[in-house]
Amino acid sequence: MMDHGWIVTLADPDRPEVQLSLMTHDETAPVVPVASIEVDDVDKAYAAAKASGAEIVHELTDEEWGVRRFFVRDPSGHVVNVLSH
Repeated sequence: MMDHGWIVTLADPDRPEVQLSLMTHDETAPVVPVASIEVDDVDKAYAAAKASGAEIVHELTDEEWGVRRFFVRDPSGHVVNVLSH
């Protein structure tokens, strides 16, 4: 589906909405997330995360490869990439 050198996204051609991305590092963020979750409205998810007091690790950003995303740290300390295309 996508290969930027530092991130490769794989998907079944019959179900392209189900994707797996593998990363060696992150091009614009300070950490590599353990998982990515695509949401319908990333702005709404960001507002909810901020309102809950969650730690935002990477601020809401429009990335040059066509996603709008932010990173949040979960209660266990894992960093999650929340995005919309």
